[in-house]
Amino acid sequence: MERNWLLSYLAILIVMAAASTSISACPIEFEFLNYTIITSECKGPKYPANRCCAAFKKFACPYAKQINDLTTDCASTMFSYINLYGKYPPGLFAAECREGKQGLK
Repeated sequence: MERNWLLSYLAILIVMAAASTSISACPIEFEFLNYTIITSECKGPKYPANRCCAAFKKFACPYAKQINDLTTDCASTMFSYINLYGKYPPGLFAAECREGKQGLK
């Protein structure tokens, strides 16, 4: 009986530890934002970097703190919606929009 209790206790501790290090949800409701600022400027088939990156920064910079917080899923959520509404090639903004070693300013 004591062994079963100990195993249950250990299982609870493992679950709690995993939950404390997991990624939390994003406080920004990206699903309700207006993506026209990007989709109206960043158009294929050539996707001009100057226009796409400027539009991306205009859209994303107000949320930079949340996007750069690796304890949330804000970045992946935001890019999912950008790609959903813009139907952009995978990695377009990561490949084209660079301003230094740390990414965009």
